[in-house]
Amino acid sequence: MAATASGPEGLPAERLQTRCDPSAFPFASTAELDGPADLIGQERALDAIRLAGAIPHRDFNVFALGPEGTGRHSALMRILGEAAADRPRPKDWVYVNNFEAEHKPRAIGLPAGVAIPLRAAMQDLVDDLASDLPALFESDDYQSQRRAIEQEFSEEEESSLEEFAERARAEDIALLRTPMGFMLSALRDGELVKPDDYRKLDEEERAEIDAKIARLQEELAVVLREAPRRAKRHRERVEALNAAMAKRVVDARVAEVAEAFDTIPDIQDFVAELREDIVANAELFLRRAAQSKDAPFPDTVGKAHMDPVFGRYAVNVMVGQEAETETGAPLEHEALPTLDRVVGRIEHATHMGSLVTNFTMIKPGALHRANGGFLVLDARRILSEPYAWDGLKRCLRNGEITISSLGERMSLVSTTSLEPDPIPLDLRVALVGDRMLHALLVMLDPDFARLFKLQADFDDVADRDDETLMGFARLFGSQARAAGLRALTAAGVARLADEAARLAGDTEKLSLRLEALGNLMQEADHYAGARGGEEIGAGDIAAAVTARERRASRLRDRMQEAIRRGTVLIDTAGAEVGQINGLSVIGLGDYAFGRPSRITARVRLGAGKLVDIEREVELGGPLHSKGVMILSGYLTGTYARDLPFSLHASLVFEQSYGGVDGDSASSAELYALLSALAGLPIDQGLAVTGSINQKGEVQPIGGVNEKIEGFFETCAARGLTGRQGVLIPEANVAHLMLRDEVVEAVRAGGFRVIPVSHIDEGVGILTGTPAGTRGEDGEFPPESVNGRVDAALRRFAEARRAFVRAPSHPGAGGPDGEGAP
Repeated sequence: MAATASGPEGLPAERLQTRCDPSAFPFASTAELDGPADLIGQERALDAIRLAGAIPHRDFNVFALGPEGTGRHSALMRILGEAAADRPRPKDWVYVNNFEAEHKPRAIGLPAGVAIPLRAAMQDLVDDLASDLPALFESDDYQSQRRAIEQEFSEEEESSLEEFAERARAEDIALLRTPMGFMLSALRDGELVKPDDYRKLDEEERAEIDAKIARLQEELAVVLREAPRRAKRHRERVEALNAAMAKRVVDARVAEVAEAFDTIPDIQDFVAELREDIVANAELFLRRAAQSKDAPFPDTVGKAHMDPVFGRYAVNVMVGQEAETETGAPLEHEALPTLDRVVGRIEHATHMGSLVTNFTMIKPGALHRANGGFLVLDARRILSEPYAWDGLKRCLRNGEITISSLGERMSLVSTTSLEPDPIPLDLRVALVGDRMLHALLVMLDPDFARLFKLQADFDDVADRDDETLMGFARLFGSQARAAGLRALTAAGVARLADEAARLAGDTEKLSLRLEALGNLMQEADHYAGARGGEEIGAGDIAAAVTARERRASRLRDRMQEAIRRGTVLIDTAGAEVGQINGLSVIGLGDYAFGRPSRITARVRLGAGKLVDIEREVELGGPLHSKGVMILSGYLTGTYARDLPFSLHASLVFEQSYGGVDGDSASSAELYALLSALAGLPIDQGLAVTGSINQKGEVQPIGGVNEKIEGFFETCAARGLTGRQGVLIPEANVAHLMLRDEVVEAVRAGGFRVIPVSHIDEGVGILTGTPAGTRGEDGEFPPESVNGRVDAALRRFAEARRAFVRAPSHPGAGGPDGEGAP
């Protein structure tokens, strides 16, 4: 690299950003691009989703992983929606009463479109019977048959008593009916014998009367004992009449329902059980009719099927489809995946101070609605809901939906509950989450890998080539149409692609964070409308970028203000020994900016310890500590290799009051150390970023654009001199997408961006002294940076050895004065 009077030249302005050429697009506006567009750069993930939608085998559920805003959810909904449209319509499912065991409701699978008509038919049946049965029992036919039965049993009872009375009268004994029952009394000349007359009779005659009464009382008891049996026969005759009459009406109505669903055996079985129960409980309908008559406004009682008494004959539709309007399989997305909303729930009602339930209180969940199709869930949300993840896995593992009460499982509720039949489950679940969550599930949940065999890994960048750029234009043109936005001009697409490259941090890539780019496009549409434009141009995109950064830059501006006012000490001119400007990136959500920091190094004789002050006070993260340890490895492997490492050095980020992590400052820290050891000042107009390895090679880092711009703002605020600039790793040149103001300053010669590949290259630029290489004698040139450092470390080593050998030093040699070896 050529040198000038003001120092080494940096990169030309043309290499500081790679702009997309609008003329490369074969269109003037995205309005010319018709049809929907697929995601770009996501072929791997989209193929996995298509496989999940097509493969018929179980457990090929899919986990869509990747950064937020890459189109994971929309891609799932679109591709699985297409797959659902080609699938057959799934069954309808209903719960009906189990008349033999009401706590175990029966689940019935029905052909698509049958559940809702069946429910309506049952409602109509109950409504009709609530009218027909009371009318039947008030009819002349029923009343005449009922009177005949009453008359028959009344005559039978009177006949038996009359026959007994005649026998008693023949023996001069009368049968009397009293309020207290029946009694026998003696007769004389057809008249009752009064008590006084009875007492006047002689003893023999009284004994004869008493004997006859006693005998006849036994016979009367036999006659009266027939009364309960006669009453039972009476009730049985009445019940038989009621059943026969009710059966005639019920059979006629039930036959209509059975005929309407004559091709479905399960409905036929249910209707047969229903008929028997209605006939056996016909009084329910009569009782309701009586209550309706007693109501102050009989016409407002409402439909009979709405009466809780008739809930036993209802049909609880869990999954019901319109008979003609719906096609294909369902595609569901549950935004709040609690256990109840995913698996379903059993509700309870308060009755007489206790909680009760029945099969009509069983409510469906997302699994019921999506059964036969697809269900999309947010992984983090379902994992955060108590028992929801466990419930989902249980249903997928067993292949059936089993509804259980969470309160009952946790022993929080002790009340009547149900055991509904499980419903067979056949669906595909798609989870949406990030890569970390996917990795944790793989490691910690043994069921996850078996149940979710597919992963749709969404990338966050795509290669920047002609094909991808064209796909980029189609994608955002399609999104603009779908959102009702203006079309983008070719220049607008090119400017949006430039922002995608900057967001990717690589000139050879495009970011696939579609949500962030889509938000930018929407804001640009607003600015286009404000200026009266019919299309979104490059200026509108630029205005949106500027406005977005301005909204988020309060903290950045305050930090730059602190530097300008001297609150934070940063030098941009002059030279200092053991002091350098390091660069870091501060991230605030989706906004990041660069911040320069002063790094200083102090050295002295010691026992080979390199003190990282940030780590000592627990402000340094593990990656930063690793970078400092690498410095020690570089120093011990490069200088004074035949002597003990006898350096005590301290490194610190001055005025750093927060945490420091990452190894991107390790090259700056090494430069400061070398400057302190060599006694050579570092040009303070230059800032440094980049990590190093133990060989002294400068390695690429992240956030290079923000770091350069952060130091540029500091220099620009104080006035650009042409000597200022930033040293970056050579490998980061391909990542440069600097803002226009930086590029123009470089073009005007006011600022430099200097790439370096090795620490020797950088230290020579910073100190203005060649780094120096070892000669054939194995020594560095004495006046070179490396020669000075090597000499300093040797002096430390010799001084340490002399110090240890000194007699006055504790642990020195014996009386003859010989020191330790």
